[in-house]
Amino acid sequence: MSRSVIAKLFYGSLIAIVIAIAVLGAAIAFGSSSFTMDGSDVVGIQSAFGWGTVAVGASAVLVIVAASVAQFVAWIGALINTAPLENKTWFVILLVSGLLGFGLIAMLVYLLTEPHGPRAAVPAGSPAAA
Repeated sequence: MSRSVIAKLFYGSLIAIVIAIAVLGAAIAFGSSSFTMDGSDVVGIQSAFGWGTVAVGASAVLVIVAASVAQFVAWIGALINTAPLENKTWFVILLVSGLLGFGLIAMLVYLLTEPHGPRAAVPAGSPAAA
């Protein structure tokens, strides 16, 4: 997986998570008056608006789950890209931070600093050398 694909997948899913959390919060805020409560339990929904907010909230939760899977795929892609590097520092940082739950921070730093491995030598007569 190329670095640009990893970046697009990571940033896109991060944006999707932020938007879905905002939509879920709005659905909870606007729909809370439509629920019939018995203590802390919801025992009924009073209107079609309430069912709409349930549908919007459920859709937001599905987007959060799908975007979280995309974040995981981007992390795996970053691990695969850093594994063949001679210096294993980035691989270890991404692996350990991801396993400890700090993968978001490590992925942001990884994508912003652009670690590269040794580049292949280009022959002097090739068009790429010009």
